[in-house]
Amino acid sequence: MASVNSSDWRAICEQFTTALNLTEVESRKDPENDPFRSKYKAREILREIYSALKNFEATEADSETSGERGEEQVVDGEKDGQCFYGDSPAGWRAAKLAAVEYFLGVNHIETEELSAGQEHLMNCMKLIDKWMCEIPVNIRGCPHPQINQLGILWSGRGETETAKAFLETAEGTYLRYMKKEGSPPTDMTEYFSTEENQLTHQERTKRFELAYTHTKYYLAQVYQYLGETELSATYCHSTLQRQLQLNQFNPMEWALNAATLSQYYINKVSCHYARRVVRPGHSRDQLRQKRADIARCWIKYCLNLLLDAKKALEDNIGELDGDRQEELKAARRAEVEEEEKSRKSALLFGSEDTFDSIASLEEKVQSLTPLDFTDARALFLVGQTYVTQAKEYFEMDGFVTDHIEILQDHSALFRALAFFEDDLERRCKMHKRRVDMLEPICNDLNGHYYLVIRRQLMFELAEIYNEMMDLKLTVANCQSDSETLDSHTIKKLNHLCGASAKFFEMFLESLRSPEGKLPEVLEEEVLRPALVARFRVARLYSRVICPVISDKLENLNKSLDHYKYVAQYGDAHPEASAAVETELELSREMVSLLPIKINRLKAQMISNN
Repeated sequence: MASVNSSDWRAICEQFTTALNLTEVESRKDPENDPFRSKYKAREILREIYSALKNFEATEADSETSGERGEEQVVDGEKDGQCFYGDSPAGWRAAKLAAVEYFLGVNHIETEELSAGQEHLMNCMKLIDKWMCEIPVNIRGCPHPQINQLGILWSGRGETETAKAFLETAEGTYLRYMKKEGSPPTDMTEYFSTEENQLTHQERTKRFELAYTHTKYYLAQVYQYLGETELSATYCHSTLQRQLQLNQFNPMEWALNAATLSQYYINKVSCHYARRVVRPGHSRDQLRQKRADIARCWIKYCLNLLLDAKKALEDNIGELDGDRQEELKAARRAEVEEEEKSRKSALLFGSEDTFDSIASLEEKVQSLTPLDFTDARALFLVGQTYVTQAKEYFEMDGFVTDHIEILQDHSALFRALAFFEDDLERRCKMHKRRVDMLEPICNDLNGHYYLVIRRQLMFELAEIYNEMMDLKLTVANCQSDSETLDSHTIKKLNHLCGASAKFFEMFLESLRSPEGKLPEVLEEEVLRPALVARFRVARLYSRVICPVISDKLENLNKSLDHYKYVAQYGDAHPEASAAVETELELSREMVSLLPIKINRLKAQMISNN
């Protein structure tokens, strides 16, 4: 083969540098209508290099015999059976041909020619296997990049199981090599570098570790696709951690991936890990959109903690259980001690310095569920701060869906906080805040373009007004010395009752077809809310306080009609029973009882006349 100092070899090195520059630099400038122009040019150069290497091989073959190659050309090697382990010109030539096959394979994969890419990668592996004995140990010992690319190739084809097998093999290859050798192999780009342009040990290490990071990245995706969520989360976390350590990441993508991973830990009720994952992404992200995305993850984090606390503390009627609260408070000390232990074994990003730099910021948000109003309010305020931050970017003008989803989360924060509030008047004011933020949006929203969102808002507003009515009635009964309510209180209660019924009926009206007909069979996604809305409207009409008997009769008849609809729908569609079991049972009961009450009122009205 040509000497490393020969003009022919230097020409090949220059060609390879040009091909690499076309692939990694110039390709980013390619126009949209010709996106692979530079990569195609790089491919032609790689083919020329391959031909030149084969010509060197043919020239040298004239002066070589297989015996000479074995007996004379092994450098600093020793014989083992039929193989001579060590560096040889033939081994180096095979390694370089394999490298060109590898780069051609990657080139074809990047230009979406997967079959050709696979062929070149397999040729690369065959060359390494054939010349294994004579390829230098720091090359033959770690075919990690080649196996890695095959895994990526099969992943791109959607062959997840095959991709998994290659990627797991690539991971095992990396781990075994590093355990045995302890330092990275020669990078394949160095096969075509003159002595003065060889990589430093630090550069070589960084490239090798980055390739392994890609292995973990694709394994995380493969495991997620196969439903192995725990493994996927672990590999995703490891990928993010390694990207930080190597300082090789896109801030936007890294921040969003970290925030997305935090949602996994939130859903697994591992709030300490979730908080740790979210924080570094926030500290590094400088772009407004991604900052808003991270803020939304913090909102979900705070909301989930509040909802978990509510679930743990509520009794069978949805109120705070004082005994349970005291029991959990007594256990809190042990829980705090356990958290401190978990901090030491937590999945940290980076070194202790990284941990210390984010710990002070983490202290703003706890990872234990709040057990009283003070703790709940502190968590609520943090969530509300992130609501403000998220809305700064996701404005109503341009981000309608995102903006409304943030408002819905804000409303949910108020609702969760209200659970901890003992003062019923203050609790009612919290629900009023929810009305103030949602009702104007609901009224202004185009029902044609945003039908699903508008239905969500209508249903939530109906429930809020219903909750406010119950609270006002409880307060009025506690404050009144007699069973008779004053006219102002009656007017307020009837207003809340009417507002709740109005939004439930708006929801039901939204189910009509363009011709104005209600569906005979409710679709699965609206089955429960539609029947629950009917049931609630029936109850609301029966709760309106009417001094005039005729008005009371009118409302009770409306109530009966809605109860009948629910009962009859359940009879006609038995499959619906599971979705509204309680409401269906009560509706059937009321269909039997309400006519008796209606007849009594009719008799009373006749006797009064």
